[in-house]
Amino acid sequence: MKNNELLINDLIKIMDDLREKCPWDRNQTFKSLKSLTIEETYELIDAIDKKDYNEIKEELGDLLLHIVFYSKIASEKKKFNFSNVIESLIEKLIYRHPHIYSNTIVNDEEDVKMVWEKLKSKKTKRGALSGVPKNLPTLIKTIRVQEKAAGKGFDFKSIDDSIKKIIEEFEEFSDALNSNEKSKIEEEFGDLLFSLVNYSRHIGIDSNHCLNISTNKFINRFKKLEKIIESKKINIEKLSENELNSIWDRVKKIN
Repeated sequence: MKNNELLINDLIKIMDDLREKCPWDRNQTFKSLKSLTIEETYELIDAIDKKDYNEIKEELGDLLLHIVFYSKIASEKKKFNFSNVIESLIEKLIYRHPHIYSNTIVNDEEDVKMVWEKLKSKKTKRGALSGVPKNLPTLIKTIRVQEKAAGKGFDFKSIDDSIKKIIEEFEEFSDALNSNEKSKIEEEFGDLLFSLVNYSRHIGIDSNHCLNISTNKFINRFKKLEKIIESKKINIEKLSENELNSIWDRVKKIN
């Protein structure tokens, strides 16, 4: 088996060939690849959730291809190449792990996160929240914003305080409902969601993961509900609310 350096060289050579000889690869740009990169990332996440290591390996390869692809396009523009990407990563990892490569002392994972964010802000010379990608899925973006703000000390001091915030936001949302002002209702509902995400962070659970579990559970149950209704040769739209709830309760007992 070839060593890593030879394999990377082979991969870069293939990318060179594709850009020269393949009409599709030759026409790709940073912009055209963006949506494909996002798709590949989600395919990797799906593979990780399934714990399918062969699929994880394949999806990691697809993502690596994109990194090499972007690097090739950049090199054609005389901006940077794949080696520069690796060099930049090595430099960043060493800089942001002074507890490994220097004399900084950390006690736990939280200390590591704080050092990381502090060094990141110092290096970029921008605000703590400037590094949060604008195009992140909203729930993940909310989590990252809260984590970064907390890293700067802007956070509730206790779980009880975060619970009080949920209650406060729910009351404000209820008041907004009574006003019948859609923009105000939307704003207050958003604040309520934000406070729930914040609470989940305080108790150490991933709200995005939790919501994904609940959504998938609903999907599975609804599919079973549809099968039961189909077996009865009934149109779902013809069923009353009570009939639907009765079948739904049956499904919940199954799963």
